Amino acid sequence: MSSNIISPDSLEKRIGYTFRDKSLLTVALTHSSFTNEKKARGEESACNERLEFLGDSVLSLVTSTHIFEEYKDLQEGDLTKIRAAVVCEKALAKYAAEIELGRYMYLGRGEDMNNGRERASITSDAFEALLAAMFIDSGNDVEPVRRFVLPFIDAEIGHIRSGGAFEDYKTALQQIIQQANSEKLEYVLVGESGPDHDKVFEIEARLNSNVIGHGKAGSKREAEQLAAKEALLLFGEE
Repeated sequence: MSSNIISPDSLEKRIGYTFRDKSLLTVALTHSSFTNEKKARGEESACNERLEFLGDSVLSLVTSTHIFEEYKDLQEGDLTKIRAAVVCEKALAKYAAEIELGRYMYLGRGEDMNNGRERASITSDAFEALLAAMFIDSGNDVEPVRRFVLPFIDAEIGHIRSGGAFEDYKTALQQIIQQANSEKLEYVLVGESGPDHDKVFEIEARLNSNVIGHGKAGSKREAEQLAAKEALLLFGEE
């Protein structure tokens, strides 16, 4: 365990919630690499993976309810895009960074030495586990979770809106693909035409080398978005 770790007690002050059962907070902050090292020494220890599983659902419920109530003029497709954008790994890691969650975590030596405290996949999972721990500790009450997480959600929605509409088809598609860990999604440039000042790019969205979407636009980024949009139609999400 790194000497950089901070006492979990100070985390309670940062999140505005005091745990009745401190062991829940400890488990939420414990990565599997730490428990594996303890088990190798014959010591029992629980990691945060089960809490992460529950936290994902709690976060989805809180977020879905919030945007459903706040954006009454939006249809299902747009609500789905908003939710996907604010609960994706990148967004969760951003929330975790704001409370320096990585500094409170229990990591194995290897993960700690390899900047595990800053790795998005680790901190985003721990953030979800923290939400689940709050939910369980409060007697399965979502209100403490709502009070804590909605400021992050609203700030992220504001950030996205300031950059344009919620037309982030790539994020929505990635959320679907992530449900199957073995699936590989990539965007491939298959065509480029026109003069330098007026280029047109053709992009294919490929899932395990199979073409699932095609986009053509004046920038690679826009072409990728159009390819993702077409792929969402294939999945019945658009």
